[in-house]
Amino acid sequence: MNAESQRLDQSAAPDAPWRRWGPYLSERQWGTVREDYGGSGEAWDYLPHDHARSRAYRWGEDGLGGISDDRQRLCLSVALWNGRDPILKERPFGLTNGEGNHGEDVKEYYYYLDNTPTHSYMRFLYKYPQAEFPYGDLVAVNGGRDRQAFEYELLDTGVFDDNRYFDVFVEYAKAAPEDVLVEITVANRGPEQADVHVLPTVWFRKTWSWPGGTAKPAMRATAGSVVRAEHEELGTYHVYFQEGAPLLFTENETNNERVFGSPNTAQYVKDGIGRHVVDGEQGAVNPDRTGTKAAAHHVLTVPAGGTATVRLRMAAGEVGDPLGAAFGEIFDLRRAEADAFYAELTPAGSSEDEAAVLRQALSGLLWSKQFYCYDVDGWLRAHGQDPWTPSDRRNHGWFGMDAHDIIVMPDKWEYPWFAAWDLAFHAVALAVVDLDLAKHQVELLLDDRYLHLSGQIPAYEWNFGDVNPPVHAWAARFIYLLETQLRGRGDLDFLQRVFQKLLLNFAWWLNRKDPEGRNVYEGGFLGLDNIGVFDRSAPLPTGGSLDQADGTAWMAFYAQNMLQLAVELAEHEPAYEDLAVKFAGHFLWIAAATDRVGDVKDEMWDEADGFFYDVLRLPDGSGTRLRVRSLVGLLPLCASTVFPPLAAEGEEGPLAAKIRRFAERHPWLRGGMSAADRQGVGGRRLLSLLDEGKLRRVLARMLDEEEFLSPYGIRSLSRHHLDHPYEFRAGGETYQVRYVPAESDSGMFGGNSNWRGPVWVPMNALIIRALLNLYVFYGDDFTVECPTGSGNRMTLFGVGKELAARLTRIFLRDRDGHRPLYGGLRIYQEDPHWRDLIQFHEYFHGDNGAGLGAAHQTGWTADVAVFMILFGNLSAADLLAGHRTKEP
Repeated sequence: MNAESQRLDQSAAPDAPWRRWGPYLSERQWGTVREDYGGSGEAWDYLPHDHARSRAYRWGEDGLGGISDDRQRLCLSVALWNGRDPILKERPFGLTNGEGNHGEDVKEYYYYLDNTPTHSYMRFLYKYPQAEFPYGDLVAVNGGRDRQAFEYELLDTGVFDDNRYFDVFVEYAKAAPEDVLVEITVANRGPEQADVHVLPTVWFRKTWSWPGGTAKPAMRATAGSVVRAEHEELGTYHVYFQEGAPLLFTENETNNERVFGSPNTAQYVKDGIGRHVVDGEQGAVNPDRTGTKAAAHHVLTVPAGGTATVRLRMAAGEVGDPLGAAFGEIFDLRRAEADAFYAELTPAGSSEDEAAVLRQALSGLLWSKQFYCYDVDGWLRAHGQDPWTPSDRRNHGWFGMDAHDIIVMPDKWEYPWFAAWDLAFHAVALAVVDLDLAKHQVELLLDDRYLHLSGQIPAYEWNFGDVNPPVHAWAARFIYLLETQLRGRGDLDFLQRVFQKLLLNFAWWLNRKDPEGRNVYEGGFLGLDNIGVFDRSAPLPTGGSLDQADGTAWMAFYAQNMLQLAVELAEHEPAYEDLAVKFAGHFLWIAAATDRVGDVKDEMWDEADGFFYDVLRLPDGSGTRLRVRSLVGLLPLCASTVFPPLAAEGEEGPLAAKIRRFAERHPWLRGGMSAADRQGVGGRRLLSLLDEGKLRRVLARMLDEEEFLSPYGIRSLSRHHLDHPYEFRAGGETYQVRYVPAESDSGMFGGNSNWRGPVWVPMNALIIRALLNLYVFYGDDFTVECPTGSGNRMTLFGVGKELAARLTRIFLRDRDGHRPLYGGLRIYQEDPHWRDLIQFHEYFHGDNGAGLGAAHQTGWTADVAVFMILFGNLSAADLLAGHRTKEP
């Protein structure tokens, strides 16, 4: 076992010492709901980027490639100044939702290059222009463009011309759990010598002036270039800077004079170091060298093509010769240990490029961890709210929620807050690199500090009461099976805890999202907002309601997952058998509702088209199908789950007998679904919304390159709608859905919910899972054309592997050495300092694979690493034999 794996074995608990320090800073705390104390509810406006350097945050901290302890009491990050910018570069800059022509968007270039699960070694890169950073230009030009135009990016401004920029590498290595070494290397990529100011900065999060806060901590300079930081909870740390760099001190307090035009409460304020360095204000920093924020001011002259290095160390207690010869030896050791850790994860036979993509995917996932703090009760009361007075204040119904945890975020700049279904996908990817953290992330939102008393899982910060797809049960089962495979035994206690909480959540879905009790579900947004005809989270222009094919499929999938969990638990505790029967019954009722017996005109399955559609239910009760071919109609395919025989061959166990009796009492429930009483390969059973006939018809559309099958995975909207847009008329208006391979040309949904056809990795992951399940049932005798019409026949295992290959192809160099990820950006394709920097975007162009949306959404896009590991280690024969797991 390698050294990092040994550390993981010692660090199962979320607060274990090796986990105490990590990349837990956000990249954007400003513009978040948590920091919004204004009356309008417009978080972007209340605390904009221009205020971020001057206002003390309440709920968290942000920085550039920074770290903190796991309660974010003490923080460390890097600030930079090129001698030309109007402000220090302390955090990534980007456009707000209203400023960007495609919603909020970070306008910086930074990369998560390496990371280990215990953060024993980490590496980060930031590209800093030598010319003045074009803040105003980025805002003005993007503000003048409409949705049909491309975004105006930092490269477009010309500040990187002639390679006049610095590559700033920030590396961390832990000598011990609370002894962190930092090396900052600045490389001048330009043609001339250039100066840069590097200010490694430490500070305390301001917790001392809030209700229930701590005593005020303190930093002070000691002998040499050492800062002593004392905190009543955290203890004493020493930060050892290089000799000769002046130490600058101020307080992490708001500059009221600048922001609000009112007197300051402290003589020295948050932006004091920046004003001292950039504006030359000598009185902006404390000459007594004490405060709650401190930096060492290094001015480096870096030759053209050369490098310069700054070292520092932060440790609990005192360290002898902290920056001496052992410093480099520790870094060398931790780098080697990181290499060994990822070498064990990488499938044999992987190319160097494949290994690099896998490593950066998982490293980016680990860099996406953030301390998330939000006491909703305290926040609402500060807004004058109480639980008993009705209010439209954001998140008013969530008074009991109290978050203070390390959570893997979707993107620490664009989405620096958890989203429920994102987190489940994050946990699946985490499981291959850190099983214990993966289990913790699945359980977190089911904890009583998060889960609503009604059973609802909070969706995301902007509206906890919204609805995300129910994928936690699937993630929990995936992790349980993987742990069974890796450790020889699954964690039944974990499975039982998750199951009990999900019972509450499943009941919430039954009671809230099937208002008429027809086993047909709504859900609204559900992550697929802009591939429908209407905004599904708003009242319909026709009145009435929407029978959602995706919402209903999600609930069928949920019922299958809960049945799987109950079957697993029933093997150890027979009391779970009745719950297994309950969830089998729920699935059968939902399946029957999607395709009722006979040719029914207002059900989701369209026999003529061979596809599932949403049904618009009009006020008079009649319904009409909305014939948009999209992921909405592919999701029923995802509700395909295989079960092992519930008893030995020739026998019928008690659970199998109970399920059989239920089915016999309700024979009308078995009309259009897969025959649950048919045995597949190895005696397995299949629950699916698609019988074999439906399956072939849906797959024919999905694998058609003129419809869903992109060279880079499955599109979210059929390309058929490029030349054949779908139109619907209501209330004198025409609503249209046309295929667009990237971001939508419609602003109907506002913000950045503006896509209509790209490839999404998480949805492809669920499709691949379904294909592997179906393969395990049907075996090698079931083949389909892939692509449709090509004459090339594949098993469903082969189709799943082909989809995974197309998705990973996005990130790999092609025969010309180009990565589809970066489209026509020549600097990324050709420049040696850019071409191996992999970003894992939110989604990808449906025709050419270019990355779109949030540039650091490594959370769910890191699932490509799961595909690489899975198909690099698993053959069709292994899967069919079923000796590895009970289900793929």
